[in-house]
Amino acid sequence: MAIIKKSKIKKREIDLNGPQGNAFVLLGYASEWGKQLGKDVTAIKKEMKSGDYENLIKVFDREFGSVCDLIR
Repeated sequence: MAIIKKSKIKKREIDLNGPQGNAFVLLGYASEWGKQLGKDVTAIKKEMKSGDYENLIKVFDREFGSVCDLIR
C-alpha cells in the first residue's frame, strides 16, 4: 500500500457567458463564500456594485480568485 499525496484542490469554474455569470448570481456567491471565508461581505458587495459589470467581475476575481476561476 502506498500513501499518495492528494493533488491540488480543483477550483470551481463559473462560465460568465452562462446563467452563473449573471451579476446577481455572482453577488450571491460573494455573500455565501465571503461569509464562509470570514470576509467583509458588505464592503465587497458595495465595491462590486460601485461600477459596471467589468468592475463587478474584477472585484469578484480579486476576492474569490483562490476559490473560483471565471471563464469567458
